[in-house]
Amino acid sequence: MLPQRLCLPLLFTLMLGLMAAAPSYAQNQTAPHPWNTLSPAQQNMLQPLQSQWNTLSPKRQERMLQRTQDWMKLPPEKQQEIRDRIARWQQMTPDQRELARENQHLYDTLPPAKQQELHDAFKRFQQLPPDQRDALRRQWQEQSPEQRRQWLQHIGPRSTMPGKHAFGMPRR
Repeated sequence: MLPQRLCLPLLFTLMLGLMAAAPSYAQNQTAPHPWNTLSPAQQNMLQPLQSQWNTLSPKRQERMLQRTQDWMKLPPEKQQEIRDRIARWQQMTPDQRELARENQHLYDTLPPAKQQELHDAFKRFQQLPPDQRDALRRQWQEQSPEQRRQWLQHIGPRSTMPGKHAFGMPRR
């Protein structure tokens, strides 16, 4: 136990420290953005969240507003590409979504150089004629998991890979 003569100065120092930190803490807090203060464009973009918007944390509201700003800066063709991806995702079964998540996790664990090789191979695959892409997809789907793993380990600069449909994603 501290002697009583040290307790008061220690308590005073602690209180001063807390008072000094309070303005800093308050400045780091994001103010809430009530729905009726959003611009019409923001309300339009965030329409699916209208019923729960005012219950979201200010931090989450801020993130959503930032994403809205980022979205508005995208060119229309990029926005359409994202809408198409969302539509394809929504058409997927739960099993297909799980497989896609697993594949994304595998991709994320690869070294950056291997990720780039796969990305380049996928671009080359997309440029193939449809019949060649279909043949490669069939070939990929007929391979055992071990054969697929070996192919991924030995992918080269001229390799093409089966398309995303081979990985459980629906066709466009």
